[in-house]
Formats: sequence, C-alpha cells, structure tokens
Amino acid sequence: MANTKSAKKATRKIEARTAVNRSRRSRVRTYVKKVEEALKMGDQAAASEALKLAEPELMRAARKGVMHKKTASRKVSRLAKAANAAAK
Repeated sequence: MANTKSAKKATRKIEARTAVNRSRRSRVRTYVKKVEEALKMGDQAAASEALKLAEPELMRAARKGVMHKKTASRKVSRLAKAANAAAK
C-alpha cells in the first residue's frame, strides 16, 4: 500500500492509464476481429473495408504506447496479406 502522497497519486495515475489502455486494446481487437470474420466468410469487399478501418486503429494504439510499433505493423501486414490473398 502506498504511504506517501506522491505514491498515492502515482497509483491513481496508473489506474486511470490502465483503464484507457484496456479500452484501446479492446478496440483494436474488435477491429482486427472484424477483418478476420470478413475473411473467414469470404467477403473480400467487407474485409478490405474493415482493414481500412483497422489499420489506423492499430497504428494509433502503437503511437499511444498500447502496443509496440513493430507489433502493430506486423499485424497490419498480415491482415493486408490475407485480404490480398482472398481477393485473388
């Protein structure tokens, strides 16, 4: 348990940041899931559209520190590769 005033404030800040990060991570997962579902159903148009919405969400998460930049880039790359393969 925090004893000092600064430690108590740090705890409050950590809890607030954790809530924001949890929300962002959930949002990213939702967008990625929409792309994957569209690919699974074989709907190339929906997958392409979902990818256009998912990419900025992934990169925003990376910019905000929710995930590493290379992790976000890797996920975008793999989703784009799958969407392109489905389009052929």
